Amino acid sequence: MSSTNKPTTTNTTTPEGVPGLLLGHSTPHPFSLIPLSSRSSVQRLLTTLLDPLLPFFSPLKSRIRIPGATAVRFDQTASEIEGLARPLWGLACLLAGGGEYEYKDWWIEGIRNGVQEEEGGEEFWGWPRDNDQRMVEMCPLGFALAVVPGLWEGLGERGQRGVERWLGERVNEKNMPNTNWLWFRVFANLGLKKNGGKFSQERLDADIEHLNTFYRGDGWSNDGPEGIHQMDYYSSSFAIHFLQLLYAKLAGEDEPERAAEFKKRAQIAALDLVHYYDKEGRAIPFGRSVGYRFAMVSFWGALAYADVELPAPLTWGMVKGIVLRHLRWWQTQDNIFSPAGTLTIGYSYPNMYMAENYNSPGSPYWACLAFICLAVPETHPFWTSSEEDPWPLIPAIKPLPQPGHIMSNLGGHCMLLSSGQACSYPMKGTHAKYGAFAYSSAFGYSVPPGCFTLEQYALASQLGFSDDGGEYWKTRRLSTSRLVTKENNPVLVSDWTPYPDVFVTTYLLPPTEAAPNWHLRAHHIRAEGGREVMTADGSFAILNERTPDGRYLDLYDPEKCEGTFPKLIGNYDLNTPEAWAPAKQGAFAVSRAGAVGIRALEIEKEGREAMLVNADPNSNLVESRTTIPTLQHRIKKGERWWYVTGIYAKPAGEGVAKESYLDGWERGPEVPGWLREVIEKGE
Repeated sequence: MSSTNKPTTTNTTTPEGVPGLLLGHSTPHPFSLIPLSSRSSVQRLLTTLLDPLLPFFSPLKSRIRIPGATAVRFDQTASEIEGLARPLWGLACLLAGGGEYEYKDWWIEGIRNGVQEEEGGEEFWGWPRDNDQRMVEMCPLGFALAVVPGLWEGLGERGQRGVERWLGERVNEKNMPNTNWLWFRVFANLGLKKNGGKFSQERLDADIEHLNTFYRGDGWSNDGPEGIHQMDYYSSSFAIHFLQLLYAKLAGEDEPERAAEFKKRAQIAALDLVHYYDKEGRAIPFGRSVGYRFAMVSFWGALAYADVELPAPLTWGMVKGIVLRHLRWWQTQDNIFSPAGTLTIGYSYPNMYMAENYNSPGSPYWACLAFICLAVPETHPFWTSSEEDPWPLIPAIKPLPQPGHIMSNLGGHCMLLSSGQACSYPMKGTHAKYGAFAYSSAFGYSVPPGCFTLEQYALASQLGFSDDGGEYWKTRRLSTSRLVTKENNPVLVSDWTPYPDVFVTTYLLPPTEAAPNWHLRAHHIRAEGGREVMTADGSFAILNERTPDGRYLDLYDPEKCEGTFPKLIGNYDLNTPEAWAPAKQGAFAVSRAGAVGIRALEIEKEGREAMLVNADPNSNLVESRTTIPTLQHRIKKGERWWYVTGIYAKPAGEGVAKESYLDGWERGPEVPGWLREVIEKGE
């Protein structure tokens, strides 16, 4: 977005005279126009998200039908309850911190009418069933009741009794998923408890004690019981750490030991979680529900809210910088809003391919968790730090045993190598959200918009197998993994089977100071049955647009510092010699987003070829048009192969000249001696 753009929004009004918003061609959203530095500027930022919702309230204010007629696995009423409840995270934090919002009474009226079943109950929310989505939305309501001055009183006696029944009596009798959801019932009871309402201390304690069984050590909780390995943003900012910290703040006087434990876990985890955010303010997209966008940074505001003592070397100026830089980066993502100014389902642009089956049009407003910083007093050092301190002095490479990650802060972006994680059920694109080898803050992961050919599978940072000539592809989803040390460096090893008779062992090696833009992956593949397979080993996906006109990239031009090698051939027509190159020569793509590439580093027999996959549009989270440098091969029945692959990535950024995008490409990384020995021994 150009800084010279002028706001040209069209104002609309509801029958009640409430202002709305209509965005036209090249129109900046008010969200993007607020310079962020102070508490008051973040307060204004929140109101730019709340204002566009006003025209979509129901007559009795108990629901918000956000534009977008997409269906989800739950009913339409629950979807519209989401529309009301999720923005309440931000509004509650604003009011708890002493801020004001002109239309706050609309939410109070909506809550009062939503819980009324008897007379005047035409907008009743409905009683929760087992595993009901309504239980999720009880969490922001319970939090708001606990922190917003006058909210309970504003409901009136009839509204209070309705909230007691809807929020407490019924939910305490129902089954809930054995995941972070249990925290939502905790906050339903806590909100009632803080106001003298009817609640269940027995259920509250039992839920917390069970949630404590998810704790694995090193500050990390799993999102589920034994047998599930899922440690994504739900373990930190979306739910578990976030809600532990809020609970420590709100119940700490009555439960000092429990509060101290939750704070201690957060102190430990902070030194791991800082690796997930880069100097540009971007977070690493990883796992499910990343459509919650800036909620990924809420952990840091919750630290301040809960008065956690920061572990060295972190300072409150650093934490403030993490939060504000993150929000500023989202201010540059012009395409996250609908024409009505509401948040869309997607990441950097509207995208249903990456959405979960529980993402209704109201779901993205879980992003309002990020505004927990507004509940932090203005006298707290989070706000009084006059400067955003420099980026934390953190290790360039750090292994994280609990999530099974190796974190890297080399090469101009934050990156994680991952092994072993998987969602507890085979959700849409789960192999891309958890099973890819690498995830980057600069180059988001890609999901399949279809299931036919590599263009649709979009195998960014994945190794795919096809036994039907390249129509259907299988990748890593479930695996067993281990974190080992080789020559004083961390290495992730995973074992997985794309087919019952094809076995793969993958080694993931992080970048080094000598080759900061490269990471290595080695695959030992054993086709031990009667199956012949094709393979496709993909690098990161990168923007596939020419700078002058946005058309697909041409063959690389060193004068323009843009293009691909070999030539990118679109529309599935790959029977062209210039589209292929020897695997040791590799393939790369350079655009205004930076450069990515892939090269074979085999030390035994060779056989792979390099090319570029013209990924189907809207497969990548960050860029809607991408290409993926890829190595392809065919493994015959009974063969064993070792692939050693170098993955190059250098993102664009402030102070990074386009002439330097390929500076590290020609040199390439060294294959370490220990890996050579493993390959030579045939292990």
